[in-house]
Parts: sequence; structure tokens; C-alpha cells
Amino acid sequence: CADGVEVDAALQSIIDEECAAVNERATGKVVGRTVAITSAVAVGIAASSQGASAAVAGGAGGGGSSGGARRWLHNDEDLAVLKSHVNTKSPEFKANQEAMSKLSEELKEHLERVRLGGGPKAVERHRSRNKLLARERVDALLDDGSPFLELSPLAAHEVYDGDEVPSAGVVTGIGRVHGVECMIVANDATVKGGTYYPLTVKKHLRAQEIAAQNRLPCIYLVDSGGAFLPRQDEVFPDRDHFGRIFYNQANMSAAGIPQIAVVMGSCTAGGAYVPAMSDESIIVKHNGTIFLGGPPLVKAATGEVVTSEELGGADVHCRQSGVTDYFAHDDHHALALARRVVRNINARKVPSVTMAEPEEPLYSPSELGGVVPADPRQPFDVREVIARVVDGSRFDEFKRLFGDTLVTGFARLHGMPIGIVANNGILFSESAQKGAHFIELCSQRGIPLLFVQNITGFMVGKKYETGGIAKDGAKMVMAVACARVPKMTLVIGGSFGAGNYGMCGRAYSPRFMYMWPNAKISVMGGEQAASVLSTVRRDNMEAAGKEWSVEEEEEFKAPIRNKYEREGSAYYATARLWDDGIIQPADTREVLGLSLSACLNAPVEGTDFGVFRM
Repeated sequence: CADGVEVDAALQSIIDEECAAVNERATGKVVGRTVAITSAVAVGIAASSQGASAAVAGGAGGGGSSGGARRWLHNDEDLAVLKSHVNTKSPEFKANQEAMSKLSEELKEHLERVRLGGGPKAVERHRSRNKLLARERVDALLDDGSPFLELSPLAAHEVYDGDEVPSAGVVTGIGRVHGVECMIVANDATVKGGTYYPLTVKKHLRAQEIAAQNRLPCIYLVDSGGAFLPRQDEVFPDRDHFGRIFYNQANMSAAGIPQIAVVMGSCTAGGAYVPAMSDESIIVKHNGTIFLGGPPLVKAATGEVVTSEELGGADVHCRQSGVTDYFAHDDHHALALARRVVRNINARKVPSVTMAEPEEPLYSPSELGGVVPADPRQPFDVREVIARVVDGSRFDEFKRLFGDTLVTGFARLHGMPIGIVANNGILFSESAQKGAHFIELCSQRGIPLLFVQNITGFMVGKKYETGGIAKDGAKMVMAVACARVPKMTLVIGGSFGAGNYGMCGRAYSPRFMYMWPNAKISVMGGEQAASVLSTVRRDNMEAAGKEWSVEEEEEFKAPIRNKYEREGSAYYATARLWDDGIIQPADTREVLGLSLSACLNAPVEGTDFGVFRM
């Protein structure tokens, strides 16, 4: 700036930082990589003042002293590179990393436990029938060496008292079959015979919702005894209960989303409609059976005595009824046939976005655990997280100086474009206006959105209410709700109150939503809830002329804190499918990349916004 011009301290700090970064890159001094400077750029930056003037003139006018080559003083890509200020050798970083490491180890133990299925006896019984386990079936189905993005593996975790249902008895996720991204739903017959608990139904329906939103072919690996009868009132009668599975199959098939069933075990009662309503169905000899009423029910209703194989085995349905299309001799044969079916669906993925060559971040994703403070009350710069997730650690930030408690900008993830909306503090009116503006930009340009949540809510108080915080917050909520580009949400800290709404919580239908193991989600924090409720209680007692001691108040508040702490944990949330899984921070880039890739199977819809209150 010219002498005598007063510059805001925050702006000057940013200018100094960016100029230093450009100068570093001009001399090839860049953290984490070596920059090769072309002769044309070198001339533009390092020439004599006369040469530099000529270079600038050439760049601005389209000509110049080197045969019309354009030259820029600043490389736009280098300007976008985030510079990390985290000292990975500091005691604070190491303490944070150790705290996250403990949480990550706990998550790993939980995941290892659910992958054991229904326990050793159930697994042994399953194998004795020459059957692969659910996750083995998935592995045998997928392309060799390709990843499997398993969704909600901790569903039903500690939900049903004294009745463990690992992974809710069904494995769901996205994997590639002949290069085609597919949604796979595999019943785990070692868990309660593969029967459907309420959360089994919810998990199956969530998988179908993701498949429908992203136009992913569905492959059902069926091995289920149908509804869990003791909980029939929570499984059968309502709209989003067992029958919705077949409704979804019918409508996805009508929309041209392939439905493929592989019957590898029981397929009883209403479950018989899974293969019957699929586009193509495969059944395994001896193990696969399909019938609306099993042998005991047939005998009770008609007196007829018949075996399962005679009633609904592979030979019956391939040779006589026509319910299934392909006869498989065993699980491996059935899965090979399923791969052949996918090969013939003529699937074409035509992304509606521009693609670039993927780049690793300049800073390792393994450092993410040390970036986020162990104490959730301690602030940190969310750009440090972004720098360890996006390609080349490049982030084209939008409106950096305005509404700075919300960070917005453009980046790439595994070569795919993404717009990022990330919390960097509480939401004020300016932050909400900025968020709404950025979401509108991404919607107009067809750029997918990633929301990174660490939010206590919107600012409260007389000053902010009169300033229109409710109106401005509503703008952001409106933009989030109406945006039709793919939306993904990652919770890296807190997700509280209306901040959850403005940052695309579950109610706003993100295509995918994940949480880190340290995440919390609740209407408010436990301490705040205890204070609010104790204030109400104290006011009521004082109005009645009664006293309330400090000890009595603390006795009242303690169980409230404990309740909110338990119900706000990531495990409580993921068990009830309020997200699509808890992920390790170090896996964030890969998980989001796989999820975004799945989103790009569907065309991006146009967005119509509602009325913004101005």
C-alpha cells in the first residue's frame, strides 16, 4: 500500500503472509515439494526493473518482448496453497495427537468386534453349510484391489439392551464391480439369522436412499429370515418399515437404476419380494430358498408336508416358477454370475464436473489428529484441516476478510471440484450471509459442497437479535435446504443447536455424513442444558417461596450433564444412523474422495431457492 494509507491489521497480516508465500515460491522454497520455475515466469519475477516492466507490459497487453508470451507476477495456483502454522514437534500437537490416538484405537476395537458377526458358534454353523460370511461375499464380488466404502458399521451399537446386533445384522457400502460403483446390501445370517430389527430396516433403507440419490446399481446379497417377529410393531406397519424396501426397489428400477439380487440363504415371507422385484436374480443351489410361507406355515395352513428345497429351492425357481434367472452351484459361482450381470448393464459414468489430475496434500493427513485440540473449548484454524485433505493443499478462499468465523472456498479432492464451507467459530450474521452467498455460487456452477462442522450455534443476545441474526441465519438454512448439488457433511468437533441446521446436518439430506470419534452432536452442550434447566427449576422454587441450596442444585445438574454427554457422543449417534459412520481422521481424504466419486454418477440438478428474507 502507498505511504500514508492506513491498513487494517488483519488485512495487513494476510497481505504479508501471501506476499511471503509468493516470494518463497518464486525462489523455489516451498514446504513439502520442489517448484520448477519456467524461464518465462523466472523472467517475469527475477529480471531487472526494466525487464520486469517489459514483462508486465507484455502480460497485460497480450504481447511482450518474448514473442507474445504472457507472463504473470503471481502464479494463481501458488497463491491458493495453504501454509500450515502447526508445529508438529510442539508439546500441544503431541498431546492432541495422543488424545485422538486413544479415540482412534477405541474406534478400531469397536470395528474389529462387529466384524466378528454373531459370534464363533454362529460363524461355525454358517461355514458348515459351505457359505461365505457377509463381508467375504462382498470382497469376492468387488474388483480385485478396489476399495469398499462400508457405511454405518456400528449401527445398533448398544441400542438393544442385552441383545447385541452387530452392524444391525446387515453390511452396506459402495464398491466397484467391473469398474461400476455399486451399492451393496449383504445380510449377515450369523446375526440373529439375518432377521430385520428396526435399525436393520433403517440401515437398508438408508443404503437405498444413497443409491437412488447417486444412481448406483444395487446388489442385494440375500440371506435373511425376514422380520424379527418380537419387534414386529417397529418393523412392519409404518411407511419407513420393511415394505418400503420393495417400494424403493420398484421405483429405482423404474428410474433405470439396476436392481440385482443374489439369494445365498433364506429369503422368507416379505423378503421373498427382494429377488422377485429385482431386474435379475441369482440363486444358490441347496442354500438359497425363496418362499412367502415356509414349511411350518404351509403345514399349519394346508397340512402339506414339504421340504424347504422342494418348496422354494434353486431348481424350483430357475426351472419352474421363473422367480430367479441364474442357477449357481455355490457362493463363489453366484458372485461370479453377479459380476457378469453388472458387466452387461451398460453403465456409463459421465461426470458433470471438470476433472483434474489428483494430487496429494502438501501436509500429511496423518497429522489431522494433532491439529484438532483435545479440549473442545480451545479454538483452532480449520484451514489446517483443509490443508491436509484437499489436493495440493490448494484452497481458493472466498470472502476471507468478511464473516471470518466461516471459511468458504474452492478446492479439489482427488481431482474433483469441491466447494468447502467450514466453521471457524460461532456463526454471526456476516458469516451466515457469506455462507448463503457461497452456497448459491456452487449451486449455480454445479459444484458439490462439503460442510465441515465444528459449531456451537448462532450468536445470541439483544445486539444480535436486533441486528437480524434470525433473518440472516434463515438465509443460510434456506440455501442449504434448497441446494441440489451433491452435499457432504463431516463433523470434526461439535454440532450443536441451529448451527447443525445451517451446516447441513442430517435433516438437510447430505448425500453422505461422517463424524470423527471426538465429535459431539446435540441440541446444546451438557453444561448449557444443565444451567438452563436448573435456572427454570430455581425460578419455580423461588416463586413458590422455597429455597434451593448449591448442593441440591449440583445434584440436580449432574445427571443432566451425564445424559447429554452420553447422548451427544459419536457412538450414540452412529448407532442410531444419524450419520453414515465414524471415520478415522487420517482416512478423511480417502473416505470423502470415494463418497464424492459416488455422487458424480448422477447428473447435477438445477436449484431453485425459496424467498430469502432481506
